[in-house]
Amino acid sequence: MNPPLVALQKRLDHRFSNERLLERALTHRSFSSDHNERLEFLGDSVLSLAVSGLLFEKLPDVPEGDLSRVRAHLVKQDALFQLASRLGLADGLRLGDGEKRSGGHKRPSILADALEAVIGAVYLDAGFETANALVRRLYSGIDLSVHTSALGKDPKTALQEWLQARKMPLPLYRVVATLGEAHKQTFDVECAVPDLGRTERGIGASRRAGEQAAAQAMLQSLQASGNPQPSRTPA
Repeated sequence: MNPPLVALQKRLDHRFSNERLLERALTHRSFSSDHNERLEFLGDSVLSLAVSGLLFEKLPDVPEGDLSRVRAHLVKQDALFQLASRLGLADGLRLGDGEKRSGGHKRPSILADALEAVIGAVYLDAGFETANALVRRLYSGIDLSVHTSALGKDPKTALQEWLQARKMPLPLYRVVATLGEAHKQTFDVECAVPDLGRTERGIGASRRAGEQAAAQAMLQSLQASGNPQPSRTPA
C-alpha cells in the first residue's frame, strides 16, 4: 500500500485486514467504476447510529427532538469536511484528471463523502464496535452539548471571530479562477489575512462555498501554527 494510506491508517488508529476497502473508500467515481459511493451509503448509516449512541450516552436528560438536532449538526457536510480535513483524507483521494484539475481534493462534498465511505470500510473490515470506536475518536474533544457549535460554525464567521478577538482586520476574499463548464462550475477562492502575511485557497460549487472552504483552510493553518503574531504593525 502506498505511503499516504499507511499514514492514514495510523491516524485512523485502525490497520485494515482488507486494505482494498480503504483504497475503494478513497476512490471518487471520476477515477474508476469501482468507486466509493456504496461504501458512503453504508458509512452514512453507521455514522448516524454511532453518533446517536454517543449522544444518547452523553446527553441523558435531553429530549428526542434536541438529540436529533444535535446529531444533524454533527453529521452535516461542513462538519464531516472538517473532520476529513483533520484526518488528512485529501492525501489519499483517488480522483480523475478533471476532478484533480478543478481542485476536487479540497471540495467539501468529496471529502465528506470520503469520510463516510471510510467509516463504512472500517465497518466491513472489522465490525460495528471498531467503526463505533473510530467515530468516538473523531468526535473526541468536540462539545456535544445541545448548544454545540464546535464543528458546525460557519468557517467565515469562525475566522472573523478569531481575527476580531486579536484586534485584526477582517480577511479578504477574491475569486482566483472559475473552473469547469457553465452548468457545473467550481470557484477557486483565495482568503488573505494581510496582517499575518497569509493566504489560503479553497474550492466550492459557488463563490460562497469557495469562500467558506478558503476560510476553513485559513483557520486550519492558523490553528496549526499556534498563535501567530502580525507581520506588520496595524496603522
